[in-house]
Amino acid sequence: MRLPEYDSLDATAMADLVRQGELDPAELLEAAAERITARNPALNAVVYDMVERARSRVDKLPDGPLRGVPFLVKDLKIKIEGTPTSNSTKLSAQAPAAKSSVLAERYEAAGLQILGKTNTPEFGIMGITEPALRGPCRNPWNPDHTPGGSSGGSGAAVAARMVPIAHGGDGGGSIRIPASACGLFGLKPTRGRVTMAPFVGEAWGGFVQEHVLSRSVRDSALMLDIADPLTPGEPYAAPHKARPWVQEAATAPGKLKVAFTRDNLYAGEAHPDCIAAVDDAVALLKDLGHEVVEAKPSFPREALVHAYFLTVASGVAWFVEDAAKATGRKPRSSDFEPATWLLAQIGWKTRAPELIDAQIAMQRAGREVAGFFEDNDVFLTASLGRPPAKVGSLSMSSSEGIQLALLRAMPLPALLDVAIAKMGEDKLSATPNTQLFNQTGQPAMSMPLHWNAEGLPIGVQIAGRFGDEATLFRLASQIEEARPWADKVPPGLEAG
Repeated sequence: MRLPEYDSLDATAMADLVRQGELDPAELLEAAAERITARNPALNAVVYDMVERARSRVDKLPDGPLRGVPFLVKDLKIKIEGTPTSNSTKLSAQAPAAKSSVLAERYEAAGLQILGKTNTPEFGIMGITEPALRGPCRNPWNPDHTPGGSSGGSGAAVAARMVPIAHGGDGGGSIRIPASACGLFGLKPTRGRVTMAPFVGEAWGGFVQEHVLSRSVRDSALMLDIADPLTPGEPYAAPHKARPWVQEAATAPGKLKVAFTRDNLYAGEAHPDCIAAVDDAVALLKDLGHEVVEAKPSFPREALVHAYFLTVASGVAWFVEDAAKATGRKPRSSDFEPATWLLAQIGWKTRAPELIDAQIAMQRAGREVAGFFEDNDVFLTASLGRPPAKVGSLSMSSSEGIQLALLRAMPLPALLDVAIAKMGEDKLSATPNTQLFNQTGQPAMSMPLHWNAEGLPIGVQIAGRFGDEATLFRLASQIEEARPWADKVPPGLEAG
């Protein structure tokens, strides 16, 4: 392939070479397009082609900090004028946006070349990426396995070196989950850090934050600098940064007090591979001079799991109605995937006082967790509860299908309450450690520090205080320098 060095360059390095005149944006565009053409068919990561649009703009790119760098956006929520955002639901698959999201405008003003949109589950509600509309996305480390979700297409594309960075969104772990599954760096920013203007102020009650998946810490820091200018009218405000994130990423963290646990936070037993990843990270942090203690915050697990699903279900019900509204008809179960319809039914039966109870439970827990961070600088867990699952293994079973058919016919509140409880035990066991920080709003990152005997990435998650991405970037850069991961390449890509 052209530009064989492309696969080893992060976005910052590409932009530096463009500024120095050693690379041309058109060269980078064609190198990326060639890799998407060659590598995407086996992975199904890129589901909407914008290469011709990028070619028409390549001679008019703004002179921004990432001028010429190829980029992909998740086919969910974010909008680009003149292109459809399907949310992986068939009702909105073809409707072009009349206006771009502010975040997309900022990306393009930075000089990024958007070449396409990436695969995602319907409305982003699953920790895997296997939508009925697009088909399953696969993991470059082993195509039999999932890249996670909901930003699975973006994770797979970055891991496969189609692009150095890609957009993602995280409402329950959807940046950190694919970062872990694909051997990447993925940060969920503090609630309110990145705008969703002008279309909405929040998603899923403030759980969702948009950012990127990257191969380097500095790329993530630079992209957050591009994305996070204050936007008038926001429903939340993250504490203002003291200086650019790229400067924080270049600063030593000092000695930190690191709390850790080997336990899963919300459901299930931790897999031995995930425990090994935590133990390995703990040893590394001790070697780096940090104080490491075994401790975890206190929080009402059952109440938070229930609150999480009620909030998500209410958001999904709104998404379903909004998608149906565009067609001029009422929502129908046949228009949506079974899991989407189940969550929508739960949302429709949830009374306003129940939703307020859920909000209060999460706010109280947020105060409890904040208290934990008064005594500890960061908190380390495994990113996931188990290694990346095989494609199809987390799909609905036949018995679940029968139960859902019953719920479609008789959506009784008592049966829906049972469904919520079952979700908390069954559906979170693979991804039990990320949701807490969506609910409390704190920043958290997944780092690629461990691979298991089968060659699958096993990430570790590090969460920080509300508004304190600075400490996370500083620590991440120190760890990246001590345990580099940039040269770890999925099988088959070593030859470029």
